[in-house]
Amino acid sequence: MTLRTHYPTIVLGCGGAGSAALYWLARRVGSEVLGIEQFPLFHGNGGSQDHSRIIRLAYHDARYARLAPHAYEAWAVLADESGVNPVRLTGGVIIAGKESAYAPLVEEYAAAMDAEGVQYERLNADELRYRFPQFTPQEEISVLYQARTGLVNPNYGTASHIALARLYGATVLDRLPVLDIIPGTGEVTVVTAEGNFTCANLVVAAGAWTAELTARMGAPLPITTTQEQVTYYATPHTREFIIGRFPIFEWKHDENIFGFPLYNEVATKAAIDASGPVVTPATRTFTPDATREARLYDFLARRIPRFVGPTLYTKTSLYALTPDRGFVLDALPQHPNIFVFVGAGHGYKFAGLAGRILSELALDGVTQYDIEAFSIHRPALQDTSVAHNYRI
Repeated sequence: MTLRTHYPTIVLGCGGAGSAALYWLARRVGSEVLGIEQFPLFHGNGGSQDHSRIIRLAYHDARYARLAPHAYEAWAVLADESGVNPVRLTGGVIIAGKESAYAPLVEEYAAAMDAEGVQYERLNADELRYRFPQFTPQEEISVLYQARTGLVNPNYGTASHIALARLYGATVLDRLPVLDIIPGTGEVTVVTAEGNFTCANLVVAAGAWTAELTARMGAPLPITTTQEQVTYYATPHTREFIIGRFPIFEWKHDENIFGFPLYNEVATKAAIDASGPVVTPATRTFTPDATREARLYDFLARRIPRFVGPTLYTKTSLYALTPDRGFVLDALPQHPNIFVFVGAGHGYKFAGLAGRILSELALDGVTQYDIEAFSIHRPALQDTSVAHNYRI
């Protein structure tokens, strides 16, 4: 079969945001969009993998709190159309030690939710223990509980986006690494081992590979790639940690620890956020770091002792981090027909919405959503003297 080589829009990367962009584009233009993925679809090499990511209205930053309801709406559209709902509400708590560096963040979360009219509850340590006796805090803490926190399943979300994009006529080519990108006025050439593809508009949603791709186009972005990991524990106390009895939690102490109730595994899940070594996609490994595994286990064993058990497995993933841990959702200044999304290690919850926004930028040149905060022109991406801050 002869491959079609020109499309009005091409999407590079068919993970979380890329698959969503493909879906939202195909809804409007049908077969006039191509998705290219370097690995087999639904691979585990990047960041859009595993059973669960946190989705929440609780954000410390008004820019995200303002967009968060629209993220839920985008997932609801997908669920309604596909019949597969990737979102499961669990309720969630944000916990911060009162003597920790994270303590002021609790008030930032509260202020951002107040500004957007998001309902939440404040709990002290005794109230947390009463509602969820699984927690045994060892220090003075502040707690916020938000009922609409939940999880979004990347396996469901990405596969559903791809399936519906194909239903609308999109072409998806996987196992097809991109060798080069040649920007041009009015046309971009994507060079692959199977030949060249051209398009009027290019969407790049390539996660940890974005830095390399944009550098090739003469538009480098300051992205740091780290190798992160999550651990599943075969707790013997399964009934205590099912959805409905135990919430998603983010415990901000010396580090940011987050965890999930049982879902798609007979095991709990937890991780230390943004704690891994700096790597590249070429140098990363799939071997867990035993020191971080031990550090996580020790924290959980003291504060949620029945949460842990024998390690079922630990798996690695990649974060693509910007200096301020903010998203990139913008056109490249040098190439206004090339649109980029970088999720900065917390983007999957917004993947459906990011795809919708990317489709609007590619087809209309503008979006209905406020994305000014995610501009490539912001100081954190332009001023090399700005200190990196990966804490959220």
